[in-house]
Amino acid sequence: MTVPPYAEPLALGALTLRNRFVSAPMERNYCEPDGTMTQRYIDYLARRAEGGTALVFSEATYVRADGKGRIRQMGADVDERIPGITALAEAVHAHGALLGVELNHGGRTAQGAVSGYTPVAPSPIRCDLAGGEMPEELDSDDIEHLIECYGEAAARCQQAGVDVISLHSGHGYLIHQFLSPAYNLRQDEWADPTLFVNRVIDAVHRHAPGIALGLRISAFEGIPGGLTPELTLERMRAVDTDRLDFLDVSAGNYEAGQWIVQSGEWERGILADYAAPYREEYDFPIGVAGRINTPETAADIIGSGRADFVSLARALHADPDLPTLAIDGGRYRPCIACNYCIDSLAPGAVPCTVNPWVAREAEQPRKAAQGSAQRSAQRSARVAVVGAGPSGLGAARELALLGHSVEIYDERETPGGDFALASGLHEYPEYGRLLDWQLAELADLEVPIRTGVRVTPELFATDVPDAIVLATGGAGFAPAMAGAETRTVRDVRDFLLEKGDTPEQVTIYGADREAAAVADDLLLAGAHVVMVAPQQEIAQDVGRRAKIVLLPRLAEAENLTAHLSATVVRVEADRLLIRTEDGERWVDAPGELLISHGIEPRDALLPELRALAPRLGVYAVGDASGNGGSVQAGLVTGADAVLEITKAVELHAEAVTV
Repeated sequence: MTVPPYAEPLALGALTLRNRFVSAPMERNYCEPDGTMTQRYIDYLARRAEGGTALVFSEATYVRADGKGRIRQMGADVDERIPGITALAEAVHAHGALLGVELNHGGRTAQGAVSGYTPVAPSPIRCDLAGGEMPEELDSDDIEHLIECYGEAAARCQQAGVDVISLHSGHGYLIHQFLSPAYNLRQDEWADPTLFVNRVIDAVHRHAPGIALGLRISAFEGIPGGLTPELTLERMRAVDTDRLDFLDVSAGNYEAGQWIVQSGEWERGILADYAAPYREEYDFPIGVAGRINTPETAADIIGSGRADFVSLARALHADPDLPTLAIDGGRYRPCIACNYCIDSLAPGAVPCTVNPWVAREAEQPRKAAQGSAQRSAQRSARVAVVGAGPSGLGAARELALLGHSVEIYDERETPGGDFALASGLHEYPEYGRLLDWQLAELADLEVPIRTGVRVTPELFATDVPDAIVLATGGAGFAPAMAGAETRTVRDVRDFLLEKGDTPEQVTIYGADREAAAVADDLLLAGAHVVMVAPQQEIAQDVGRRAKIVLLPRLAEAENLTAHLSATVVRVEADRLLIRTEDGERWVDAPGELLISHGIEPRDALLPELRALAPRLGVYAVGDASGNGGSVQAGLVTGADAVLEITKAVELHAEAVTV
């Protein structure tokens, strides 16, 4: 068999990577508020090392306290951080991987509300997207101090057993700010865009001699007046690259965040062509990031010679075993590029839509080696899962992996629930991959899915399962509207379920996540859409990165008419009476009227199923539990139910044994 390019070892300075998969320095907010390493973070990164990644980076790690940008960001600013980093290095090394730390200072992107200090920068230019605090301009003495802080942080990392240091020189952080014509407006010696980074490189070599060292750069910024691909390449020629062991190529800055974490609508491997010139220019390894979420994309990039290694963030967040599975030809849990992770970064710990065990790796039950054949009858349960949406499918898979006997029931003719409907929309081209993976996993586990079956208590009356998981999702909420009987009114989910040819005209009442995605899909298909909504903005319930491509497209759509901050008072055949702060008025509202006002749990079966008294209980998960609202919440509640069922099985088995 031909060895895929990403399976080949790679020399990185004096080190050797066991393959070409690198876990990128993705921010996660898993540390203590003072920047100290936690066991949760160690478990997370150790799990990525266990999954076969060659080089595991922690995250952008601040070198001085005023450069902190996240409430639980990792720090290497003082000696008290060393023991935690040492424990991390030992855990990563135990699984045969190398550990890297990316050193950083937020500069203008850091904010006093997080760090407790006034931010500093090469020039006093606000970063509105990070909070908008005006930074103080660094004086020469403070610049010299910062340079030493980078070196001292590298020394701490080296003392702790870190193998690789990367200097974050992209994404709009401090080193990048010195490099950028948009943010370095100085007139003194520090106007030289590469002086600061070269001095930092020197400081790292002085304080941590012999450590493997590289830069992460943005190949371009993506803003007017910023670094272009040509200018970045030119400025890199003035960097002391002869003192480096690698470059890792990304793109964007805070004002062009779509280039840092890309939309699922964009081409996979979108930055590979921007890495290629560096691959031609330098004789050390070049890495690249950007929408690399399949082994095929990684193989194409490395095999074509555009980069030597791939930096994966979201893909390894979704499945830590991706490297091993890719090399062995196995099936991996796909990242669907929904950007729920990055949009959750500011308020707290970063989750994952598709992986319910992210940041709780220690809680994850380990797979039974041969499924139920390896478990005694006493320690396995017979479980019925009612509902074949992502939460039901996810719970069924976890149960089957642990050796339980599982059957799934769903009233629709095809599995996937409302998520399957969403996966057909233009905004969500990767969503279907999650369902494909779940169904393939369940097929291998020989879990039957009974579609077209409406579950009633009578179905189980004569043969009650040990446990029942209710995963019936939610039903669209229908607000009371006078005159609604005068025209066709449907929830957006029912519209998608029965969707035929694209209508010429549609009116949507609501501007939430579902309404925005449906409107976008209809507009791109040529329909004229009228949107009336109580929300002040379209997709207010969606994180900024998840809608960073969608909103500009909607704003430019000529066939969209939006009436926001408006409620419907009365419905007529082709118009609506709406109320805004300016009073009431009639507006044209042609076509079918679609409603998108959230959902209510479909939990009518819950008391009836509980009345059957399964010996291990009934568990509502996902939207049916009232604690859903997202695929991530659905999968997490499903995983929690699996933990509870498995614990109940063990308790029951112990009772029987006694």
